[in-house]
Amino acid sequence: MENSVIVIGGGIAGITAAATMSGNGLKVTLIERNNKLGGHVSEWSRLFPDRRKASEVIDYLEAGLGETKIISGCSVNGIINHDNSFTVLTDTAGSITAEALLIATGFDLFRAAIKEEYGYGIYNNVITSAEFEEMLDSRAGVLTANGRVPKRIGVIHCVGSRDEKVGNLYCSKVCCVTGVKQAIELKEMYPDSEVYCFYMDLRMFDRHFEELYYEAQQKWGVSFIRGRLSECAENADGSIVVKTEDTLTGKPLKMSVDLLILLVGIVPSPGTGRIAGMLGLKTGEDGFINSVDAHTMDNSSGIPGVFLAGALKGPASVNSVIADARAAAVQAMAWLSTNKTVNA
Repeated sequence: MENSVIVIGGGIAGITAAATMSGNGLKVTLIERNNKLGGHVSEWSRLFPDRRKASEVIDYLEAGLGETKIISGCSVNGIINHDNSFTVLTDTAGSITAEALLIATGFDLFRAAIKEEYGYGIYNNVITSAEFEEMLDSRAGVLTANGRVPKRIGVIHCVGSRDEKVGNLYCSKVCCVTGVKQAIELKEMYPDSEVYCFYMDLRMFDRHFEELYYEAQQKWGVSFIRGRLSECAENADGSIVVKTEDTLTGKPLKMSVDLLILLVGIVPSPGTGRIAGMLGLKTGEDGFINSVDAHTMDNSSGIPGVFLAGALKGPASVNSVIADARAAAVQAMAWLSTNKTVNA
């Protein structure tokens, strides 16, 4: 059990942390509830801002797992905190004991059906940004429900984010740039199509994001309309009537689109809440796990030997999650070294 760590969560945060620690000689066990690793990134076609294949990033990270013991299709049922170790109780692999835990349970996507006024689950031609990514990798491509090429497409920002009605006041960080990326992909696929992005305001916070936004406008002719969707309805032909207000001109706007894409935000995963309850970890009003100090100890849980990595602490981009997971791994290694010396 010496120099052993259990990583809970096999998304990119968990893979990165496990690979970092395994590469430095630790005995790492990685537990993932799904049958494959990669989390939500594995469901994505291409990543912003350069539209690199998501599978390439996952393959690169997985290649570094080395001697990591991977247990997939396995759920955590309980965690026992001993004086100098932790025992994780699972549904398929029995009990596993290690000196430290690294929690990387990630995030979930907002359930678009909660926003009934947007028509998801009611109208066939209303889809989520995640479903759009699945279409990109399918043989059929991006088509309407009746199999036709969409001529006019609407993209709705901030679905489930910055929305007091659903209790999510925070920004999900990645929705704006995802919408810009997907708008460009639509124009690449269907150059004659009209693509409209309806946004509250654009938060292009990271390197090359703003350039991608300018590319969408200047090169591809994507139209950006500042205004939040109030409601939509379905025409007899299956197209979607979008009602909003152009807040820059102060005029109401109504148009029909063949396909409506909802940019769903990031919310805490159910697994994050469960693990937090097992360990007594503190969560914020938003449901994400609180670290000891967001500035100086963001990977520390406050429980000796338990470390935090990735989007279980809040929305984050892929590159930020990878960097955060490596930081968490380094802190776990440092703690194990110190703890072993103190208890020698």
